[in-house]
Amino acid sequence: MDGVSAYQETAVSTQSKGRLIVMLYDGAIKFMKLAIRELQAGNYGEKGLYINKAQDIINELNAVLDMDAGGEIASNLRKLYCFMSNRLSQANLKRDSQMIQEVITLMEELNQGWKAVSN
Repeated sequence: MDGVSAYQETAVSTQSKGRLIVMLYDGAIKFMKLAIRELQAGNYGEKGLYINKAQDIINELNAVLDMDAGGEIASNLRKLYCFMSNRLSQANLKRDSQMIQEVITLMEELNQGWKAVSN
């Protein structure tokens, strides 16, 4: 493992759970914005790769929800994550940047909440 990889692993492993969620949201938002850029440039393969990366993050956020401890909030987040993932699938097929932007907007709103809680 080189120095950069070791630093990155340590940076991630020492973060609070709230901060990790913010980092995941930031990553998904970044990938969706890159997907829009590639879609507008006509690079449909790259667009699909970035959408898939964003979906992977959303699916991971969904998978780690603690439904027992989280109650109604976790249930609502699960529904929202499923909606986001489905919306991105549709956006990928239809090549629709507006659909991607809708998911970005939702995720940015959630991210602001997590930032407020984790700081």
